[in-house]
Amino acid sequence: MSRYDFDAPRLFVDAALAPGAVIDLTREQANYLVNVLRLKQDDAVLVFNGREGEWLGRLAAVSKKHAALALESRRRAQTAGPDIQYAFAPLKHARLDYIVQKAVEMGASRLSPVLTARTQIHRVNAGRMRANAIEAAEQCGILRLPEIDEPVAFETWLRERPSDGLLIFCDEDAPVVDPLQALAGHAGTLAPSITILIGPEGGFDENERRRLMLLPGTIVISLGPRILRADTAGVAALAVVQAVLGDWRG
Repeated sequence: MSRYDFDAPRLFVDAALAPGAVIDLTREQANYLVNVLRLKQDDAVLVFNGREGEWLGRLAAVSKKHAALALESRRRAQTAGPDIQYAFAPLKHARLDYIVQKAVEMGASRLSPVLTARTQIHRVNAGRMRANAIEAAEQCGILRLPEIDEPVAFETWLRERPSDGLLIFCDEDAPVVDPLQALAGHAGTLAPSITILIGPEGGFDENERRRLMLLPGTIVISLGPRILRADTAGVAALAVVQAVLGDWRG
């Protein structure tokens, strides 16, 4: 049996969760539950806030434009998950939406847009990123929402990144072709954090590559014999890292 209840609708709410609490839903949430899903008073809805686990609530005070949830009990405790920062050169809207959703599904704890020399998109809608992160978490039974950073220049990001964590730098010219082999020697490392860095479509320039190679804790990995689009590379890198260093190991 699945650990997740997919029979009841699931919503993110930005409110404290406790037995007996009554939470007013937004107009959009009320419309979705009442007019789209056709739920009635006392129907079950699962809610989470990214901090206090998942709770069972019942619809109360239902009208076409308003609804509230009366919370009953916690169904799942909050889980921490691995500290994996996904850093990436921003992409165009649809592809950025995709990678945000997939990064959340794959367990990223932080999303960090990084403006490299060859980055073509320099403006990022943080609100849209958060909306996509919430949608992915709602649909996939995820309890934790990632932190979402504002875009920063490559040099600024280098200065501010955790200096005691691992940096997974994806490079088609990696000296070790097999990414699992490249990571295997660090499988027992208790790193406080892991950062995966994906460059723009044109890749990192030589100065950026050189700077990354010199950083302590850097692991250079290849993602196979084919050139991947940046959004595909992000999913592939997250899968490889989770399989060797993350919580896919059980």
